[in-house]
Amino acid sequence: MIKIKLPDGSVKEYESGVLVGDVTKDISMGLFRAAVGAVVNGEVKGFAEPIEEDSDFRVVKFEDKEGKEIFWHTSSHVMAAAIKEMYPETKFAIGPAIDDGFYYDMDLEHRFTPEDLEKIEKKMLEIAKRDLKLERVEISRAEALEKFKEEGQDYKVELIEDLPEDEKITLYKMGDAFTDLCRGPHLLSTKAIKAVKLKTIAGAYWRGDSDRQMLQRIYGISFEKAKQLEEYEELQKEIEKRDHRKIGREMNLFTFHEEGPGFPFFHPNGMILMNELLGWWTDVLNENGYGEIKTPLILNEDLWHRSGHWDHYKENMYFTKIDGEAYAIKPMNCPGSVLTYASNQHSYRDLPIRLAEYGQVHRHELSGTLHGLFRVRTFTQDDAHVYCLPSQIKEEVYRMIDLADLLYSTFGFKYTIELSTRPDDFMGDIKDWDFAEEQLKKALEERGIDYEINPGDGAFYGPKIDFHLLDAAKREWQCGTIQLDFQLPQNFDLTYIDENGEKQRPVMLHRALLGSIERFIGVLTEHFAGRFPLWLNPQQVEIIPVSDKFIDYCEDLKEKIKEAGFRVNIDYRSEGVGYKIRQAQLMRTNYMLVVGEKEENSGKLTVRNRDGEETADVSVDEFIEKISEERDTRSMENIF
Repeated sequence: MIKIKLPDGSVKEYESGVLVGDVTKDISMGLFRAAVGAVVNGEVKGFAEPIEEDSDFRVVKFEDKEGKEIFWHTSSHVMAAAIKEMYPETKFAIGPAIDDGFYYDMDLEHRFTPEDLEKIEKKMLEIAKRDLKLERVEISRAEALEKFKEEGQDYKVELIEDLPEDEKITLYKMGDAFTDLCRGPHLLSTKAIKAVKLKTIAGAYWRGDSDRQMLQRIYGISFEKAKQLEEYEELQKEIEKRDHRKIGREMNLFTFHEEGPGFPFFHPNGMILMNELLGWWTDVLNENGYGEIKTPLILNEDLWHRSGHWDHYKENMYFTKIDGEAYAIKPMNCPGSVLTYASNQHSYRDLPIRLAEYGQVHRHELSGTLHGLFRVRTFTQDDAHVYCLPSQIKEEVYRMIDLADLLYSTFGFKYTIELSTRPDDFMGDIKDWDFAEEQLKKALEERGIDYEINPGDGAFYGPKIDFHLLDAAKREWQCGTIQLDFQLPQNFDLTYIDENGEKQRPVMLHRALLGSIERFIGVLTEHFAGRFPLWLNPQQVEIIPVSDKFIDYCEDLKEKIKEAGFRVNIDYRSEGVGYKIRQAQLMRTNYMLVVGEKEENSGKLTVRNRDGEETADVSVDEFIEKISEERDTRSMENIF
């Protein structure tokens, strides 16, 4: 018997044979999972996951992260089946689920067009309606090689050849339509897929290597119901309105130029935004015991070998020669902080030592991956490194979590937390890793903080806590990170003197909560759709004279508002008032003051906010007093 836990908490028992065909208790967990979902939910649109190996299960729905992954992974196979029917000569590479749908990389002479995507969508829905069952098949490496060589699927052959000689290979057959090299799991049947949208066509080098074949990649997304697709498309329209690249141009914040692809140019308005953000954050760090440092942009190559970054980042680094010696432009700030700590001998009484740096780093990114401020080749990291005793780890992690909460709540972000554990290419001793992971778990659990495990996604030098923000458009962004590191202190022989006069090794915590400052500004821009809170906005108040004869009064008004510490501008252009208001709204200016004879004679203002709402008969002193309150409390709401 197999026990299944249903969403309402009740438990039902099923004979294993009920699940699918001749399924037995020793079936692979991948097919077990999909099969149980089919039985529990009636239709093939739910999934189940083992709770324990004794065959208890919990139901996973489409709304769940794993449910979407299974659904979208199956959809990528359906897309491949559709393309195979339409273009039999296609050679298939990989087709995974991603955070926002799925994609498949393919090699064929025909160049896909937007019109092709519509035809493929129709074919996918036709295949889905056939109710094709997905069957997991386990074969030997030799059998798999023979099969895919015979079919001319060179990319599959290469993937298999990279596996060990004795590796068992799993395939997933989708009726007679498509068979793929795949670990699974999948839906039991294609029937659950009711709505499909193929989004874009892109180029992608095979295995990310620019010296290899350029493949065609089609991105898509799918749903259980047509209504879900409609809601998704409405959300995409909203996201398009929030595009930070478009808003950045409109508000004169930043631009990009062909002379420096991937290198953002910040304009005066953009620098006001950045300086306001960093000015506030620097005050917060000062209050929390951080000292600010600045380390060189270029350091010699030997340093990066010692730090371990050479083995993990050299493909993304830029290099130069100085006096005939090899140097690298830093991709990370950590080694510079380490050298700063090591420049003095420290006592246990000095610890923890908290060093913060707004450090500019450079990383070589492929041109096809660049995307506004979200993916650039140079950015400023709000790094901090804390050197502490092992007994101080939890308390320092608590302090960092509190800082993160202050930061994200200030901008109205909700967030979730992941604990990322040891990756395959880890550096150092497993015992240190186990201790580090346990310390981070205890810090989270003793605080009663909910978190998910993200296995194998830690940094190469230590496990980490990652913060995932949810913005106003319901998108998730990985921003902040807290990382525990035993490796760099060892590699650079960092020490402190303990209470017995002996040298001991400190623990190092890495912390970046804004993350890339440029990227965070991009996220903020889209989160607020450019409608920044008053304290942060580059353009806070716009004075609009009805005609030139009121300019003297406008200039006196400007000086009073400016003396109160606000950014205020007068629109001197010989344009109509309506035009000037629209321009100020395009700049997302918080408040507009239209000044004419009435305002000059009465000394009272009519205050217009960027939503077009007006408040009449406001004295100048009252206006300044109220917007000062809005600014100083960092309110996200208009006070007028």
